[in-house]
Amino acid sequence: MEGAALGDGRDVPVPGAAASRRRGSRSRRERLEARAGLALVSPAIAMVAVFILFPLGFCVYISLTNWPLIGPYHFVGLANYTALPHDSVFVQSILFTLEYTAIVTIPILVFGYLMAVFVRSNRPGASIFRTCMFLPYIVGLTTLSFLAEVELQPGYGTANVILSKLHLASINTIWVQNANLALAAICVLVVWLASGFTMMLLLAGMQGVPEQLYESADVDGASWWEKERLVTIPLLRRSIALSLIISVVGSILAFNQFYIITDGGPGTSTVSLVMEIYETFNTAMHVGAASAMAVVLIVVVGLITFVQFRVLRSDDA
Repeated sequence: MEGAALGDGRDVPVPGAAASRRRGSRSRRERLEARAGLALVSPAIAMVAVFILFPLGFCVYISLTNWPLIGPYHFVGLANYTALPHDSVFVQSILFTLEYTAIVTIPILVFGYLMAVFVRSNRPGASIFRTCMFLPYIVGLTTLSFLAEVELQPGYGTANVILSKLHLASINTIWVQNANLALAAICVLVVWLASGFTMMLLLAGMQGVPEQLYESADVDGASWWEKERLVTIPLLRRSIALSLIISVVGSILAFNQFYIITDGGPGTSTVSLVMEIYETFNTAMHVGAASAMAVVLIVVVGLITFVQFRVLRSDDA
């Protein structure tokens, strides 16, 4: 009933009917918007399902078998997982990866922050410095690892030539035959490469800090360190947390530099976790065991990332 009739023939709309029509029109519009949104995100959902969820589920399934890559396989349950603590090379690779992560994470953040502060100051040569420090990240870790392998060669490598001139090492030093020297060289290489990316990440956050805050700090007589500690660092908390997450996850997933420069040597002293998974899969052809290692790696990376996000959220609160 659209309205009530008056004596002069006019109809007066009923308020309830108009509100009902508006609600119906709004609900239809919301359904159309929901369908349009689902249609827009469905390609992304399909990509995630095909290239992430399915491979992850298949990896978990393989980890529960004795899959030999070639030939029949059998379901073995959790046997691959229970065998991991007894695999000395796997345990050593975990400890070595954690050690490597602990060594490079803080220097990457500190050097990246200091370089970002220098570039932010717009001093002469800051633009050239920014380009030079970010260039290693653009070149890539694989290319730099091959270059480092050449420069660390005894007799003619640039590293030995320079250090011998400074009386810090012999020109015939064989870096890759000493676990500590090899780790030190790789850490220097990675810090040099990753600091440039951290610099750009933190610089983007610094450019969002209002200049009025620094001017107020100058009026109050704050020193440079007090301005960084009380103004810049608190406002860069999210950027710093993001750079730490990227550094930690990237260090745990380290592979190229160890595979190219040391090949895990001497012995198995520089075998990273990802490299051990690769060797188990590619060399030993134990696909089930390698998949179990990969699942453990995924869980470890997920837990570390979750803890870091929780710490960030608690700081924001």
